[in-house]
Amino acid sequence: MKQGKKRQIISKMKSFPSMSGIAAKVLNLLDDPDAGAGQVEQLLKQDPSLTANLLKLTNSAYFGIPSKIGSVRHAIAMLGWKRLSKLVMAACVSAITDHKIPGYDLPPGMLWQHSVAVSVTAEGLMRELKVAESDEIFTAALLHDLGKLILGGFVEKELSEIEKVAARGIPFQMAEQEVLGTDHAEIGALMLESWSFPPNLVSAVRWHHDPDSAPETSPMTDIVHVANVLCLMIGIGIGVEGLHYEPSVSATKRLGIKPTQLELIASQTLEWAKELADAV
Repeated sequence: MKQGKKRQIISKMKSFPSMSGIAAKVLNLLDDPDAGAGQVEQLLKQDPSLTANLLKLTNSAYFGIPSKIGSVRHAIAMLGWKRLSKLVMAACVSAITDHKIPGYDLPPGMLWQHSVAVSVTAEGLMRELKVAESDEIFTAALLHDLGKLILGGFVEKELSEIEKVAARGIPFQMAEQEVLGTDHAEIGALMLESWSFPPNLVSAVRWHHDPDSAPETSPMTDIVHVANVLCLMIGIGIGVEGLHYEPSVSATKRLGIKPTQLELIASQTLEWAKELADAV
């Protein structure tokens, strides 16, 4: 029975649209050291929705830019290429997550807000731990819950059964696995794998709830896990899953995080989330 449900879920996953062609071209261009701001601007003009999301993010209080940004060229000048690349990715995610997610009790915009909050929290952890800044960690954190977009409808249909299983005191994603034969972390990883994302990034998404079960441990998986749990613990992105999450003791030990550092990052995350709220 579970295998049949899993096949249905994977079948739906295969029909899910990938990142827009324009967004993929922009990200590739941002990786080209010889590319110019004019080329990026010309590409973005072909996707007004992506451009609007990008400028909304750029003008959020989180970035603290005193003057309003009205053009992509101005955004590049103020933020730099590296940050712009992350914002393009965030804008792409906004385009597909800015609606209600059935099954998870997430209102419009909440999944996107949670995803961005986890990304900036991951960046905060990297700074606090003096880990070299990694675009891949930011991206993995941003995309960690992508599987909910596919799984939401299936969770909605089986919610009473999933909640019965979760009532035994096990995490929600384990209840998903028991009832559906898969969970949103696995489905998200399969989606990213089909889009040819790097294996270490795929693994971080796959094991973001359970880093200790990963075939190989990695700082990326541990950071995404801790960032996600911190956001859930302080209520950013809480839906039907509730507050039944704590960071893995093993993951925090591997990263060398002290309780005081977790408290500092959690308080900063609340501030970041408030500043980002106007961009949702």
